[in-house]
Amino acid sequence: TGKGHVLEAFAGAVIEAGMRVSWFSLESLTAALSRAQADASVSRLVARICRAELIVIDDIGALPAGQEAGEAFYRVVDAAYERRSVAVSSNIHPAGFDTLMPKALATRAVDRLLHHAHLVTTEGNSLRLAEALAGKGVVPLTDDDSGTHR
Repeated sequence: TGKGHVLEAFAGAVIEAGMRVSWFSLESLTAALSRAQADASVSRLVARICRAELIVIDDIGALPAGQEAGEAFYRVVDAAYERRSVAVSSNIHPAGFDTLMPKALATRAVDRLLHHAHLVTTEGNSLRLAEALAGKGVVPLTDDDSGTHR
């Protein structure tokens, strides 16, 4: 439906304006914060993420989440609250984030996320799926440079 394309356009504009962007999937954000817990550097990592003027957390709900993902999401949203711009994409409305992570974390994160927010809803079919079904962007795999197709 173009959610990722919209976020890429926002991020590109921010970068062109000379500012920084931090871009994560919820899974990669969770993994980064998990690694930081091992050496007690979570607060430093969150502070470094929040140095960017735009923080993007892409495709929330694409993979199962839980306590650890909820904590990672909340930590970043809370640290960025009223200090940095946060852009999130998901196939799930923020009111349903409690189906992905513990309700207490989801409620607190969404409360901060939606305060002062612009909620953009996209509708329609997946752009990638439509292109693939139309044969656009599809390149056959070859075994070698001779052009033999698999």
